Amino acid sequence: MSSQDIPEENLPAEQDATVAVADEKDPFADPGLPPHEHRIQDIDERAARRSERTVALLFTVSMLATVGFIASYVAIPHDKSIFVFPIGHLNALNFALGLTLGAALFCIGAGAVHWARTLMSDVEVADDRHPIEASPEVKAKVMADFKQGAKESALGRRKLIRNTMFGALALFPLSGVVLLRDLGPLPGTKLRHTLWSKGKLLVNMNTNEPLRPSDVAVGSLTFAKPEGLEEHDHEFQNEIAKAALMIVRLQPDDIKDKRELEWSHEGIVAYSKICTHVGCPISLYEQQTHHVLCPCHQSTFDLSDGARVIFGPAGHALPQLRIGVNDEGYLEALGDFEEPVGPAFWERG
Repeated sequence: MSSQDIPEENLPAEQDATVAVADEKDPFADPGLPPHEHRIQDIDERAARRSERTVALLFTVSMLATVGFIASYVAIPHDKSIFVFPIGHLNALNFALGLTLGAALFCIGAGAVHWARTLMSDVEVADDRHPIEASPEVKAKVMADFKQGAKESALGRRKLIRNTMFGALALFPLSGVVLLRDLGPLPGTKLRHTLWSKGKLLVNMNTNEPLRPSDVAVGSLTFAKPEGLEEHDHEFQNEIAKAALMIVRLQPDDIKDKRELEWSHEGIVAYSKICTHVGCPISLYEQQTHHVLCPCHQSTFDLSDGARVIFGPAGHALPQLRIGVNDEGYLEALGDFEEPVGPAFWERG
């Protein structure tokens, strides 16, 4: 069917094309706008309905993809992998989330583009520039153009498009809401406690052997972990990030802090290795001054004076672990840290 088969009264109104004529003052005439060509959807309601169903289908697929995104996030284990040719092995959850989220976004965009190109008015309008301040006439024209645009979009008449579009736009934000699950579960008291407890032996991180007082020389720095924590454990990284310990032997007369001296054994003191600034591992020790330095931001702590901060951005001293010696002569913890290790957090108090 062509525009010649449609009565003129059924065709959309043509835009008047004004073409300027070249003269001596203006040798480059304005060519004006080309004649408007009607689309098949403008002259055939059956084609318009096909486009309407196509747009509705795209919005519906977007809704289904959003539901699939949520279902994938809940149902697929985070450690499951699949083989996708020709890419190879991929994390199943990441693949499903990317595929469904991409489909949801693409279908919303494709539906909007197809709607605009096939059903909304495509008549080109030339409008002269006007001052920034809008006159009452301009305001009235804007409102009239808005009403005309709303009418030409057929949003009120094409209820199928309207309802499916609202459904797609309403469901899609749920993808972001579901992602909030990764903010939980709440840590509870996990940040306040470590694996250290009364009777736990101090194990050398390098030799994986329990430490005796004779193993720690004056002026040396030794790193230790709790007895029973092995590197192949599933939670090793999470636990060592809280329980990592550094052990230094000082001359008892050099210890200035009374509590530090009481919690030590023959000058051997045990402090958390985790910097109280942003959690970096402390590894630099200056035996003459008894200072330890965090290599990340140069926070400096005095191990002879309760590990207080003497320089840098750290907010508080390193927590000390109370230690002693068991019946077999090995160094052991006499409890857990009495305060949370590492950086401060909002509910620490």
